[in-house]
Amino acid sequence: MTNNTPIEIRLNPTLADIPAAAWDACAQGLDPFTTHRFLLALEESGSVGQGSGWQPLYLTAHLGDQIIGCAPLYGKSHSQGEYIFDFNWAHAYEQAGGRYYPKFQIAVPFTPATGRRFLTHPEYDTQAFTALVQGAVQLASEHGVSSLHATFCTEAEAIAGAQMGLMRRTTQQFHWLNKGFNSFDDFLSTLASRKRKNIRKERARAQAFGGTISRLTGDEITPEHWDAFWQFYQDTGQRKWGTPYLSRSFFDIAQETLRDDMILVIAERDGQPVAGALNFIGQQALFGRYWGCIEDHPCLHFELCYYQAIEAAIELGLPRVEAGAQGEHKLARGYLPTACHSLHWIADEGFSNAVAQYLTAETEAIGEEIEILTGYGPFKSETADTREEQD
Repeated sequence: MTNNTPIEIRLNPTLADIPAAAWDACAQGLDPFTTHRFLLALEESGSVGQGSGWQPLYLTAHLGDQIIGCAPLYGKSHSQGEYIFDFNWAHAYEQAGGRYYPKFQIAVPFTPATGRRFLTHPEYDTQAFTALVQGAVQLASEHGVSSLHATFCTEAEAIAGAQMGLMRRTTQQFHWLNKGFNSFDDFLSTLASRKRKNIRKERARAQAFGGTISRLTGDEITPEHWDAFWQFYQDTGQRKWGTPYLSRSFFDIAQETLRDDMILVIAERDGQPVAGALNFIGQQALFGRYWGCIEDHPCLHFELCYYQAIEAAIELGLPRVEAGAQGEHKLARGYLPTACHSLHWIADEGFSNAVAQYLTAETEAIGEEIEILTGYGPFKSETADTREEQD
């Protein structure tokens, strides 16, 4: 193949039209959410597609007969399930007489987890990235949508995309970082005495709920576990956003194709599951995704979602835990504020300029917020009193 061979960009209305091996060669297996099997599970379960507001338009870059790049692109008729919010942008745009929806979104639906969004074959990294970005913008313009967004991309993608003219946005989440810990107690030893004691008390209260807590993965997860977890998920979904994003059949497909990518933390009392938390396993992180319960017990949420995830990451040797969107309550439990990144293109020049000014101010504010919140973290300061070593 010569360097003069043009790269062709295509939109694909179903992932079934894209060979799994070709897609995954570009995804490179760095996290489970951009794998063919995960995205196909969303599509086959009806979690995305007709009626969901997430219309699949998967982007592929072809060099001759080879797919050298791809991206999970969707046509959106709303801004639900994105977690880097542009509701204010949509309101302002429509107040000015514009039509904000539909828009194009490069994202993993319902998944506020950082990862590569412009998936490139390792032999064509720069070439494919450039083609995907340029192709996405061109297609957005040709289809007459208001805007294009790539959310929860990597910092490297954000920098490269900004150099190509896209607007870069910075937000923040709370992540736990593994500093080579061999055990949960190793992690606790890095905390200030009061914070360390508080976590131990929370774990003791949670463990005293009257049952057992288990971490399951692979074949340890059974269809019966998914029956229980569906109840948990529905309860949380109805309380937070009204309608659960994932369909029931997603979990049936997950049992078949994704069970080795997951850790399901289950709390059982009298032989019956009463609460659970679902995590996904990546090469560099454990991703906390969903939690729910049918019984309320003190501190059980903290135990299943945060402390069990930390223990699992230590056992697996993973560098970090991403515990999902929002939640300053995570700070006291060892999860520190971390910058997240996205890229944006807006067709209307005047509105684009206004958003760019907003993003400049927002980025400065986010940086200050991260610095302040980090200072309130639970870790020992360099001048900590040596008495804290005595618990």
